[in-house]
Amino acid sequence: MNPVRFGIIGLGMGGLHARNLKDGKVPRAVLGAVCDVKPERLKPFADVPQFTSSAEMVRSGMVDVVVVATPHYSHPDLAIEALQAGLHVVVEKPIAVHKSEAERLVRASRPGGPLLGVMLNQRTDPRYRQIRQIMQSGALGNVQRVQWTITDWFRTDVYFRASDWRGTWAGEGGGLLMNQCPHQIDLLQWLFGMPRTVRATCCFGKYHDIEVEDEVTAVFEYPNGATGIFSASTAEAPGVNRLEAAGDRGRLVLEGKRLEWVRNTVDARTFSRTATDGFSVPSTTSEVFTFSDSGPQHVGILKNMTDAILDGTPLLAPGADGLPSVELANAMLFSSVRHQQVELPLSGPAVAGMLAELIELAARRHATRKA
Repeated sequence: MNPVRFGIIGLGMGGLHARNLKDGKVPRAVLGAVCDVKPERLKPFADVPQFTSSAEMVRSGMVDVVVVATPHYSHPDLAIEALQAGLHVVVEKPIAVHKSEAERLVRASRPGGPLLGVMLNQRTDPRYRQIRQIMQSGALGNVQRVQWTITDWFRTDVYFRASDWRGTWAGEGGGLLMNQCPHQIDLLQWLFGMPRTVRATCCFGKYHDIEVEDEVTAVFEYPNGATGIFSASTAEAPGVNRLEAAGDRGRLVLEGKRLEWVRNTVDARTFSRTATDGFSVPSTTSEVFTFSDSGPQHVGILKNMTDAILDGTPLLAPGADGLPSVELANAMLFSSVRHQQVELPLSGPAVAGMLAELIELAARRHATRKA
């Protein structure tokens, strides 16, 4: 059986995928070709077929799978180009900047056709897989509260100056919601489902000389009445990454490599109804999980795509799974810009219009500065 040949488009983030393939870290797969518009990025891969045009690589016959790792706005067009040429595709997160484009890409992936996967590598992390197992088992009971504080995304001004597309509406389509936190936003809905409403406050260029958001606080309401809080920043040091989920049967707390699961011996609702003491609380038991690593991550997604092609293994993150996180990020941004609570599902065209306004406003400001 011939190995699956991967072609990488974009050797910024894509350089990691290219090195993993070149170093033989993905069984039954090889690096078939690389593509980047910047020739200097091709130099480390001198022994691999090289392209500066994605269309030429797609037509070359040298690859079976394309990994799209370019700036955000180009993801749908490049992925669709490869799918229409009969190639399988893995798209870096996010699959698109806004919902309408994400839907266009998902529609291009048809049953029985080439596979479309998303580089949602945090789904391979054993910490989140453990939480998902608990949630799907129903052992936490009726969820009452979810809270994720993730402020360990500290970025310096040099980071934003390193690439001219970073920190701009026209180049990036957002800040930490589009670049730093897509994985956590995906995990929120993967673990707990999509909220019913979103109310968010985004701070734009609060700590950095950028157009986009570098701090976000959002409040969610879920269909069952549970509430959620999502708080993120690229300017807090020292930062924290703490996820809590509380249900009537107990509480999960993940911080670092430690997951604690505190279980009520009697669920909170039953205890409240039957207790004879106004201040008593359910007794609990506790279990602690520790994790030595973060799982196979990017290599795991590439291996999963390889296994899907060769063996029919289900994808860990099929293309359609990239849509909810885009919609949730869009909802937070839309809520903040429009100063309103947002009900899901969100209107894709409304978000596209808002982004067009933000791009135009940023262009005017730049023109004023130069004048």
